Formats: sequence, C-alpha cells, structure tokens
Amino acid sequence: MMKFIRPFLSVVLVLVTTLLVSCGDAKVAIPTTYTDAQVTQLQLLSAPIAAAKESMSTMIEDENWVDTRTFIHGPLGGARQTMTYVARNLLEKDRSSAAELAKDFFSDLEKIDVAAMDKDYGAAVSAFRNALKDIDSYLELVP
Repeated sequence: MMKFIRPFLSVVLVLVTTLLVSCGDAKVAIPTTYTDAQVTQLQLLSAPIAAAKESMSTMIEDENWVDTRTFIHGPLGGARQTMTYVARNLLEKDRSSAAELAKDFFSDLEKIDVAAMDKDYGAAVSAFRNALKDIDSYLELVP
C-alpha cells in the first residue's frame, strides 16, 4: 500500500506547487521617484564630472595640449565608470538617455584628445562644445 501512496503524494505535491507558482503575482513596482539617499549619492557621484568642465575649458583656451590630454586620460579616465554607474541608478525612464549621452560625451573626449595631439585648436573647441552639450544634458537627468 505504501508503494502506491508515495508516488501519488509526490505527484500531488508537484501539481500543487506548480499551481501556486503559476498563480503567483510577479508584478514588480517600478520606482517613479528617488529616495533622499539616492539623490545624495547621485549628486556626490556627478559633482566631479560637473567640475571637470571648467578645468577642461581653461586648458583648451590656453592651448595647453599636454595638460588637456593628461586630464582626459587621468581624472576623466574614471569618469566613464562613474557615469555608467550613475546612469544605471537613474529612474528607468532616464537610463537609456543617460547611457547614450555618456557614450556621446566620451566620443567627444576622444575627438578632443586627437585634436590636442594634433594641436588643432578649432577641432578641440568644436569637440569641447559638443562635449559640453552632452554633459549638460546628462547632468540634467541627475536629480
């Protein structure tokens, strides 16, 4: 008799478990606002990026190509990781825009780097203007 009850009980338990799992509510609430802690963290992470704008502007205006390239590869080298992290922690509606703006910003930095290597003031200023537009748009997404 026990030989028949165990397999039957196993099948019943599998069916009950399957029913409970399939009827479960898997809706995940998507946050629509930031907590105070998130706002503070995002602002702290994005502050150095905003401050970098002024330093870069002065170096390009002075045609200080060595410091411009050093600044791009040094302090701004870690900015890519920071900007990616910040973009991933924004609200869902802003994530893709922030990621695309970060990508455009670093493309502009690469153009500035090439212009600085070639000592091409016009190309550096043009790429810097584009970088400013991208970084300003990016920072507007950060609370």
